[in-house]
Amino acid sequence: MPVPEKKQEARRAPARVDHPFKGIALVLLSTVFLGCSDVTAKYLSTSLPSIEITWIRFVTFALMFTPVMLPGSPLHAMRTDRLGLQLMRGVALLGSSLFFITGLRFLPIAEASATGFVSPLFVTALSIIFLSETVGMRRWIATAIGLIGVMIILRPGSNAFHAAAFFPIISAFCWAAALILTRMMSGREAVLTTMAYSALTGVAILSLMVPFVWVTPSWTAIGLGIVIGVASTVGQWIIVLAYRYGDASVLAPFSYTQLLWVSILGFFLFGEVPDIWTVTGAAFIVASGLYIAHRERIRRAQLLVLVLEERSPNP
Repeated sequence: MPVPEKKQEARRAPARVDHPFKGIALVLLSTVFLGCSDVTAKYLSTSLPSIEITWIRFVTFALMFTPVMLPGSPLHAMRTDRLGLQLMRGVALLGSSLFFITGLRFLPIAEASATGFVSPLFVTALSIIFLSETVGMRRWIATAIGLIGVMIILRPGSNAFHAAAFFPIISAFCWAAALILTRMMSGREAVLTTMAYSALTGVAILSLMVPFVWVTPSWTAIGLGIVIGVASTVGQWIIVLAYRYGDASVLAPFSYTQLLWVSILGFFLFGEVPDIWTVTGAAFIVASGLYIAHRERIRRAQLLVLVLEERSPNP
């Protein structure tokens, strides 16, 4: 009996490691995949309801993780000690996808993405409550500067303040909740387990909703839906890995770089050219993220010095 126990233990996630710059690199990589997924969803939203697009996305997501769900598979990893957190993360991830895709139907891709970038502000606040992380005044100021950058891009009074602009904001809150739940489970739950439960939760809920809005898709639409599912799944996988290595309030601002990818793809696919306001706002956002990483490096260096001093045998 010790052998099965050993195998089960091997499937458990490794302990969290404080390596913020590795986490930042993974977050930056994830934005490439998530940006491609969002742009494709924007294109597809002209022909299919947002619920149906999201359903195709989650079905693809679930199919990619079928080996993890099958009891006889060597990759089976459905055992969890935190079923409630897993289901809550699945609901949060579903909400983030559904509300954002709904907003894409009415808003330009760059403006919808910029509106959604209020998520780091939500993450910073939620990380204090649920993760007991310490967020200093300078980091709060840097986060606020990033939010100012978002507001510059949105330009109050512009079309971005269409009623549909609330959808990306709700999406951002759901995404922040998913990130916090990811951080709460990282190092305790296997990545495969987290992804599989998120996929199953989304498919189960959306399968109850999609019959009420069903539009028969073309083969092209199905293909694009699969692209959305694959790109978003890879992006989500990388995000789960990233949050093993750093605090949520440190990594979240780097999701801002997704604006770069959606702007580039938006130009080639939709002919949208970012104006000076978008460029200026992006500069604020990037500067705030870089400063937060700089402050985190200094803080950790100071903590290391304190630990070494406490261990020193000299008075």
